[in-house]
Amino acid sequence: MEASFRRARRPDQKEQRRETILAAARDLALDKGVAQVSLGDIAAAVGLVKSNVLRYFGTREEIYLQLTMRDGTDWAEAVLDRLRSASGIDSMASALADSFAERPLYCDLIGHAETMLEHNVSLEVLHTYKLWAIDMYARVGEQIMAACPELTGRDGSSVVFAAGAFVGRLHPLSQPPPTLAELYAREPGIAAVFPPFRPTLQRFIAATAAGLPSVRGDSS
Repeated sequence: MEASFRRARRPDQKEQRRETILAAARDLALDKGVAQVSLGDIAAAVGLVKSNVLRYFGTREEIYLQLTMRDGTDWAEAVLDRLRSASGIDSMASALADSFAERPLYCDLIGHAETMLEHNVSLEVLHTYKLWAIDMYARVGEQIMAACPELTGRDGSSVVFAAGAFVGRLHPLSQPPPTLAELYAREPGIAAVFPPFRPTLQRFIAATAAGLPSVRGDSS
């Protein structure tokens, strides 16, 4: 059975192999963090050599961009559902912050998208990824506008973009390495300077949304 699986010549076998690789990459990232997972780690987890993994994905970074799109789509569906019952900037910001806080892997992926994952993939992969991101920003942005009438659809997309930027900065602060965690435990005054993830994210999102109408000018 293992030998048959290794050959993976039929389309369904190839798709199964891709899914197995993505699942292994997800598990490793949840355990170690996206930045700490190598292509060799993923290959070992699925029982392949690295060159065979590259038959299914061009690079390690492509694997994680695929996961970013999958998890981002899941995030968008969850936040759209929450936004349908939201009214006003505060409840909108809460909906976004809750949906991010429930998805630590997506937060980790966002934090590495521009700085790492986009740097070693093909033009075709980047094209697919950027079109996905633009569509996701627009869909969520439209629902933000519905929840917050003072905002335009463009404002809503800007809120989603800003929220991702905040996540990329705030989430690593909530995942300190062991030595830093020890320092925080010894020095609560230092730890207090670095705010908790979810409430800080909500506050930053709400502040951004509240300020957008005042800086919009005539560009809307």
